Amino acid sequence: MTGPEIHDRVDGMLRAWNGRDLDEFLSFMTPDVYWHDLGMPHPPAVGREEVRRFSESALRAFPDFRYEVRGAICIGEDGRSCVVPFTVHATSTGGFDPPGFAATGRSVCFVGLDYFQFRDGLVERIETRFDPLDAIEQLFGLRLRPMPGSWLERCLVGIQRTRAAWLRRATTPRRAGAAV
Repeated sequence: MTGPEIHDRVDGMLRAWNGRDLDEFLSFMTPDVYWHDLGMPHPPAVGREEVRRFSESALRAFPDFRYEVRGAICIGEDGRSCVVPFTVHATSTGGFDPPGFAATGRSVCFVGLDYFQFRDGLVERIETRFDPLDAIEQLFGLRLRPMPGSWLERCLVGIQRTRAAWLRRATTPRRAGAAV
């Protein structure tokens, strides 16, 4: 595919998504599309029907979900792939089922990258990458990352070092006849 063809496909998909036209959105994908999104409760979605179920669930949970391209689309030299930098704006006003999360009424805004691979002019693979902790902190109104230098950060470092020492010890080969 040429650069302009890839741009046209991406633009068409985004218009369909932002317009809530899932039939049109799915028409840009192969029947066996593979989509791994860090926002999925149980990734990946494989096939158009699984993608439809995830998309319907996401749009019920976030009816105002808006996907915007935030920079240049990088197109692979092979003409089969591209990376799309994006910004998402959404408000949690409906339940997210599965798994059964209740609406929080809170808004979220985060950035990420979508990696698309094409086959015969259709999207065959999507990998959506963003910082899920950023989105979760915004949606739940919780700080999950400890403040630098806080007692919680020191505690987590202590737990990590204890676990790392245990893992090193568990994987270190023992000499024959050595005391355990």
